[in-house]
Amino acid sequence: MARKLVVGITQGDGNGIGYEVIIKALADERMLDLCTPVIYGSSKIFGFYKKQIHNIDQINTNVINSAKDVHQKRVNIFNCLPENVFVEPGQSTAESAKAAMTSLERAVADIKEGYIDVLVTAPINKRAMVGEGFGYTGHTEYLEKEFGVDEVAMIMVCDRLKVGVVTGHIALKDVVSSITKDKIISKLRLMNNSLQRDFGIDSPKIAVLGLNPHCGDGGLLGDEEQQIILPAVQDANAEGILAFGPYSPDGFFGTAYNKFDAVLAMYHDQGLTPFKALAFEEGVNYTAGLPIVRTSPDHGTAYEMAGRDMADPHSMIAAIYTAIDIYNRRAEYDDLVENRMTIKMPDTEIKPKGGRIIE
Repeated sequence: MARKLVVGITQGDGNGIGYEVIIKALADERMLDLCTPVIYGSSKIFGFYKKQIHNIDQINTNVINSAKDVHQKRVNIFNCLPENVFVEPGQSTAESAKAAMTSLERAVADIKEGYIDVLVTAPINKRAMVGEGFGYTGHTEYLEKEFGVDEVAMIMVCDRLKVGVVTGHIALKDVVSSITKDKIISKLRLMNNSLQRDFGIDSPKIAVLGLNPHCGDGGLLGDEEQQIILPAVQDANAEGILAFGPYSPDGFFGTAYNKFDAVLAMYHDQGLTPFKALAFEEGVNYTAGLPIVRTSPDHGTAYEMAGRDMADPHSMIAAIYTAIDIYNRRAEYDDLVENRMTIKMPDTEIKPKGGRIIE
């Protein structure tokens, strides 16, 4: 049996639904049999939101000032915010943005030191944080810089669907100029490696979506499929990556997604909109390519629900479970590699459909 991991959970924006989904996720005592949670935030805010939630039994908490002092059988609250912190549910404030930044920075420092094993981040208000000096458009970009990696991939995951994106948190008007053959190939490499190492899929099959309606209709509506995406798929095939497509995005998620292990979309909403329609309650945002494991729920701060006992915790629960599963799978995979054991590949070759555009 795998050892019980220490799961660091950032509070996110304290005026959103972060605390509510965290409290509901950890209310089941069986969660403590699986992991040791450490919430980076404030015991004062935790107590405030706990009072707003009905049908929650007593949660055994342990207030600490260092992750070295965690209690293995309690929900640990790392008080990393000022004592005079206060909340305004449903409001975007400078104080809540600064608190979210502090929570994230403290948790990242601790995972670098090895005090926590995995990182689960509650939702933040990106605009508010940027206004307070946070120089990144989201968690993904911040973690990429903090851990010194050249590139990461945002992958939305659930049991039946995994969707990555070539371009992430950028304006739609900048998407076309940001899509290059090299970037697509790089994302395919990251996804392929993550599917093998983090999700235990030996020979993952990845579908690649087109950019334009109907994959450009033979160049009538754009030629990115013919000039950029298809050559990228073909080059990835030459490297041994089982990439297929490009597929026309408008019909793909209706009938074809379940034939593949993962999907690579060209931009944020092209991939995340159908993912959330199909798997919102169980969806998890995973950052592939980091040396550490980081997940988050697939929803935002939802200010309109804050403090009203309306938030559904299932995505937060799934984020915690997924982080633990990935950590353990990655350790098993790395152990196999270290011991120079080989994974048996299929005897028959699967020929990707990379030679044509599929509408």
